[in-house]
Amino acid sequence: MSSLWLTADRTLNIAHQGASDVAPPNTLAAFHRAAELGADGVELDVHLSADGVPVVIHDFTVDRTTNGTGRVADFPLAALKKLDAGSRFDPAFAGERIPTLEEVFEAVGRRLLINVELKAVPRENRGLEEAVVTLVERHGLRDRVLISSFDPFALRRVRRLAPHLPLGFLYETAPLSRLARALAGLMRGLQPEAIHPHWAQVRPPTVRRAHGRGRRVVAWTVDEPEVMRRLSEWGVDGIITNRPDRLREVLTHGGTGGSSRG
Repeated sequence: MSSLWLTADRTLNIAHQGASDVAPPNTLAAFHRAAELGADGVELDVHLSADGVPVVIHDFTVDRTTNGTGRVADFPLAALKKLDAGSRFDPAFAGERIPTLEEVFEAVGRRLLINVELKAVPRENRGLEEAVVTLVERHGLRDRVLISSFDPFALRRVRRLAPHLPLGFLYETAPLSRLARALAGLMRGLQPEAIHPHWAQVRPPTVRRAHGRGRRVVAWTVDEPEVMRRLSEWGVDGIITNRPDRLREVLTHGGTGGSSRG
Protein backbone atom coordinates (compact mmCIF):
# COMPACT_ATOMS: atom_id res chain seq x y z
CA MET A 1 0.00 0.00 0.00
CA SER A 2 1.56 3.31 -1.11
CA SER A 3 1.77 6.14 1.38
CA LEU A 4 -0.21 9.21 0.38
CA TRP A 5 2.65 11.25 1.85
CA LEU A 6 4.91 9.92 -0.90
CA THR A 7 2.60 9.95 -3.91
CA ALA A 8 1.14 13.48 -3.79
CA ASP A 9 2.06 15.49 -6.88
CA ARG A 10 1.56 18.93 -5.32
CA THR A 11 2.63 20.84 -2.24
CA LEU A 12 0.70 19.51 0.76
CA ASN A 13 -0.94 21.91 3.20
CA ILE A 14 -0.11 20.62 6.70
CA ALA A 15 -1.68 22.36 9.70
CA HIS A 16 0.82 22.77 12.56
CA GLN A 17 -0.76 21.27 15.70
CA GLY A 18 -4.02 21.66 13.81
CA ALA A 19 -5.40 25.08 12.93
CA SER A 20 -3.45 26.45 15.87
CA ASP A 21 -3.99 30.10 14.99
CA VAL A 22 -7.74 29.82 15.61
CA ALA A 23 -8.09 26.91 18.05
CA PRO A 24 -6.06 25.50 20.97
CA PRO A 25 -3.02 23.72 19.52
CA ASN A 26 -2.98 19.92 19.51
CA THR A 27 -6.67 19.58 20.38
CA LEU A 28 -9.53 17.93 18.56
CA ALA A 29 -11.01 21.38 18.00
CA ALA A 30 -7.84 22.43 16.15
CA PHE A 31 -7.75 19.27 14.05
CA HIS A 32 -11.40 19.52 13.03
CA ARG A 33 -10.92 23.19 12.17
CA ALA A 34 -7.88 22.35 10.04
CA ALA A 35 -10.03 20.03 7.96
CA GLU A 36 -12.67 22.73 7.58
CA LEU A 37 -10.03 25.22 6.41
CA GLY A 38 -8.83 22.93 3.63
CA ALA A 39 -5.69 21.40 5.11
CA ASP A 40 -4.44 18.16 3.58
CA GLY A 41 -3.08 16.99 6.90
CA VAL A 42 -2.03 17.89 10.41
CA GLU A 43 1.22 17.77 12.33
CA LEU A 44 0.95 16.82 16.00
CA ASP A 45 3.22 16.00 18.94
CA VAL A 46 3.06 12.85 21.04
CA HIS A 47 4.22 11.90 24.53
CA LEU A 48 3.41 8.94 26.77
CA SER A 49 1.26 9.34 29.86
CA ALA A 50 2.44 7.73 33.09
CA ASP A 51 0.38 4.65 32.23
CA GLY A 52 1.78 4.34 28.73
CA VAL A 53 -0.92 5.97 26.58
CA PRO A 54 0.20 8.17 23.63
CA VAL A 55 -1.23 11.65 24.24
CA VAL A 56 -1.12 14.69 22.00
CA ILE A 57 0.62 17.70 23.56
CA HIS A 58 3.69 19.66 22.52
CA ASP A 59 5.63 20.36 25.70
CA PHE A 60 7.14 17.94 28.19
CA THR A 61 5.05 19.67 30.87
CA VAL A 62 1.38 20.63 30.93
CA ASP A 63 2.06 24.10 32.38
CA ARG A 64 1.94 26.28 29.25
CA THR A 65 -1.22 24.98 27.58
CA THR A 66 -3.42 23.72 30.46
CA ASN A 67 -4.54 24.68 33.94
CA GLY A 68 -2.21 22.07 35.46
CA THR A 69 1.45 21.88 36.36
CA GLY A 70 3.97 19.08 36.07
CA ARG A 71 5.50 16.68 33.59
CA VAL A 72 3.25 14.88 31.14
CA ALA A 73 5.06 11.64 31.94
CA ASP A 74 4.01 11.90 35.61
CA PHE A 75 0.26 12.05 34.87
CA PRO A 76 -1.82 8.93 34.26
CA LEU A 77 -4.31 9.39 31.43
CA ALA A 78 -7.26 9.87 33.78
CA ALA A 79 -5.51 12.82 35.44
CA LEU A 80 -4.51 14.37 32.11
CA LYS A 81 -8.13 14.16 30.99
CA LYS A 82 -9.21 16.35 33.92
CA LEU A 83 -7.06 19.25 32.70
CA ASP A 84 -8.49 22.14 30.70
CA ALA A 85 -6.49 22.44 27.46
CA GLY A 86 -8.59 25.21 25.94
CA SER A 87 -9.09 28.15 28.29
CA ARG A 88 -5.55 29.48 28.11
CA PHE A 89 -5.95 29.86 24.37
CA ASP A 90 -9.41 31.41 24.61
CA PRO A 91 -12.19 31.08 27.21
CA ALA A 92 -14.49 30.03 24.37
CA PHE A 93 -12.62 26.71 24.35
CA ALA A 94 -13.02 26.02 28.06
CA GLY A 95 -13.28 22.29 28.69
CA GLU A 96 -11.23 21.23 25.66
CA ARG A 97 -9.18 18.20 26.70
CA ILE A 98 -5.77 16.79 25.85
CA PRO A 99 -6.59 14.13 23.25
CA THR A 100 -5.08 10.71 23.00
CA LEU A 101 -3.49 9.80 19.69
CA GLU A 102 -6.16 7.15 19.29
CA GLU A 103 -8.88 9.77 19.63
CA VAL A 104 -7.24 11.83 16.89
CA PHE A 105 -7.00 8.81 14.62
CA GLU A 106 -10.69 8.07 15.23
CA ALA A 107 -11.73 11.70 14.68
CA VAL A 108 -9.76 12.71 11.57
CA GLY A 109 -7.60 9.78 10.52
CA ARG A 110 -9.71 9.14 7.42
CA ARG A 111 -10.08 12.84 6.55
CA LEU A 112 -6.53 14.08 6.97
CA LEU A 113 -2.95 12.92 6.60
CA ILE A 114 -1.26 12.80 9.99
CA ASN A 115 2.36 13.69 10.75
CA VAL A 116 3.14 12.27 14.20
CA GLU A 117 6.16 13.94 15.76
CA LEU A 118 7.75 11.78 18.44
CA LYS A 119 8.95 13.71 21.48
CA ALA A 120 11.69 11.24 22.13
CA VAL A 121 13.34 11.41 25.53
CA PRO A 122 14.01 7.78 26.49
CA ARG A 123 13.69 8.36 30.26
CA GLU A 124 10.23 9.90 29.90
CA ASN A 125 8.91 8.29 26.75
CA ARG A 126 10.33 4.77 26.81
CA GLY A 127 8.09 2.63 24.63
CA LEU A 128 6.62 5.58 22.71
CA GLU A 129 7.61 4.23 19.31
CA GLU A 130 6.02 0.83 19.97
CA ALA A 131 2.81 2.40 21.26
CA VAL A 132 2.46 4.70 18.23
CA VAL A 133 3.16 1.95 15.70
CA THR A 134 0.59 -0.28 17.42
CA LEU A 135 -2.08 2.41 17.04
CA VAL A 136 -1.23 3.06 13.38
CA GLU A 137 -1.62 -0.63 12.63
CA ARG A 138 -4.78 -1.01 14.73
CA HIS A 139 -6.49 1.78 12.81
CA GLY A 140 -5.20 0.75 9.38
CA LEU A 141 -3.54 4.12 8.77
CA ARG A 142 -0.14 3.09 7.44
CA ASP A 143 -0.91 4.90 4.14
CA ARG A 144 -1.89 8.14 5.93
CA VAL A 145 0.65 8.50 8.75
CA LEU A 146 4.22 9.79 8.60
CA ILE A 147 6.46 9.63 11.67
CA SER A 148 8.91 12.47 12.28
CA SER A 149 11.40 13.38 14.97
CA PHE A 150 14.50 15.43 15.68
CA ASP A 151 15.90 12.23 17.23
CA PRO A 152 17.33 9.89 14.58
CA PHE A 153 17.51 7.08 17.14
CA ALA A 154 13.74 7.29 17.67
CA LEU A 155 13.27 7.10 13.91
CA ARG A 156 15.57 4.10 13.75
CA ARG A 157 13.45 2.32 16.35
CA VAL A 158 10.33 3.00 14.27
CA ARG A 159 12.08 1.69 11.16
CA ARG A 160 12.85 -1.57 12.92
CA LEU A 161 9.29 -1.90 14.19
CA ALA A 162 7.50 -0.85 11.00
CA PRO A 163 9.68 -0.73 7.87
CA HIS A 164 6.67 0.31 5.78
CA LEU A 165 5.98 3.59 7.64
CA PRO A 166 7.50 6.70 6.04
CA LEU A 167 9.89 8.68 8.22
CA GLY A 168 10.75 12.38 8.29
CA PHE A 169 13.97 13.69 9.85
CA LEU A 170 13.45 17.09 11.48
CA TYR A 171 16.18 19.70 11.74
CA GLU A 172 16.34 23.41 12.45
CA THR A 173 19.87 24.59 11.70
CA ALA A 174 22.79 23.23 9.73
CA PRO A 175 24.71 21.01 12.19
CA LEU A 176 28.37 21.52 13.08
CA SER A 177 30.80 19.52 10.98
CA ARG A 178 31.47 16.72 13.48
CA LEU A 179 27.78 16.30 14.22
CA ALA A 180 27.01 16.57 10.50
CA ARG A 181 29.29 13.62 9.76
CA ALA A 182 27.68 11.55 12.51
CA LEU A 183 24.19 12.42 11.28
CA ALA A 184 25.15 11.66 7.70
CA GLY A 185 26.12 8.15 8.76
CA LEU A 186 22.82 7.70 10.58
CA MET A 187 20.90 9.04 7.58
CA ARG A 188 22.59 6.54 5.25
CA GLY A 189 21.55 3.71 7.52
CA LEU A 190 18.09 5.09 8.19
CA GLN A 191 17.17 6.26 4.67
CA PRO A 192 14.23 8.47 5.73
CA GLU A 193 11.64 9.08 3.06
CA ALA A 194 11.51 12.79 3.90
CA ILE A 195 13.52 15.61 5.41
CA HIS A 196 11.72 18.24 7.49
CA PRO A 197 13.94 21.33 7.62
CA HIS A 198 13.09 24.67 9.15
CA TRP A 199 11.96 26.82 6.24
CA ALA A 200 15.00 29.12 6.54
CA GLN A 201 17.27 26.16 5.72
CA VAL A 202 15.56 25.46 2.39
CA ARG A 203 17.01 26.60 -0.93
CA PRO A 204 16.41 25.27 -4.44
CA PRO A 205 19.52 23.02 -4.25
CA THR A 206 18.16 21.55 -0.99
CA VAL A 207 15.03 20.46 -2.80
CA ARG A 208 16.87 19.22 -5.89
CA ARG A 209 19.30 17.13 -3.85
CA ALA A 210 16.53 15.59 -1.77
CA HIS A 211 14.42 14.77 -4.82
CA GLY A 212 17.50 13.34 -6.52
CA ARG A 213 17.79 10.92 -3.60
CA GLY A 214 14.10 10.07 -3.72
CA ARG A 215 13.25 12.08 -0.60
CA ARG A 216 10.39 14.45 0.05
CA VAL A 217 10.92 17.90 1.56
CA VAL A 218 8.46 19.22 4.15
CA ALA A 219 9.32 22.69 5.49
CA TRP A 220 8.21 24.14 8.84
CA THR A 221 6.68 26.40 10.23
CA VAL A 222 5.62 28.95 7.61
CA ASP A 223 2.96 31.63 8.09
CA GLU A 224 4.13 34.40 5.73
CA PRO A 225 2.49 34.27 2.26
CA GLU A 226 5.65 35.29 0.42
CA VAL A 227 7.67 32.49 2.03
CA MET A 228 4.86 30.02 1.30
CA ARG A 229 4.84 31.12 -2.33
CA ARG A 230 8.61 30.87 -2.69
CA LEU A 231 8.83 27.40 -1.15
CA SER A 232 6.00 26.16 -3.33
CA GLU A 233 7.72 27.49 -6.45
CA TRP A 234 10.91 25.72 -5.40
CA GLY A 235 8.98 22.46 -5.32
CA VAL A 236 8.78 21.55 -1.65
CA ASP A 237 6.43 18.64 -1.10
CA GLY A 238 4.76 19.97 2.03
CA ILE A 239 4.52 23.13 4.11
CA ILE A 240 3.67 23.03 7.81
CA THR A 241 1.79 26.14 8.88
CA ASN A 242 -0.29 27.63 11.66
CA ARG A 243 -2.43 29.21 8.92
CA PRO A 244 -3.78 26.48 6.63
CA ASP A 245 -6.39 28.94 5.33
CA ARG A 246 -3.67 31.32 4.18
CA LEU A 247 -1.59 28.54 2.66
CA ARG A 248 -4.61 27.21 0.80
CA GLU A 249 -5.06 30.65 -0.76
CA VAL A 250 -1.39 30.85 -1.76
CA LEU A 251 -1.34 27.35 -3.25
CA THR A 252 -4.58 27.97 -5.12
CA HIS A 253 -3.90 31.45 -6.44
CA GLY A 254 -0.35 32.49 -5.69
CA GLY A 255 2.03 29.55 -6.05
CA THR A 256 2.85 26.95 -8.67
CA GLY A 257 3.12 24.05 -6.21
CA GLY A 258 5.72 21.51 -7.21
CA SER A 259 7.44 23.18 -10.14
CA SER A 260 10.75 21.36 -9.58
CA ARG A 261 9.48 17.80 -9.20
CA GLY A 262 10.51 15.27 -11.75
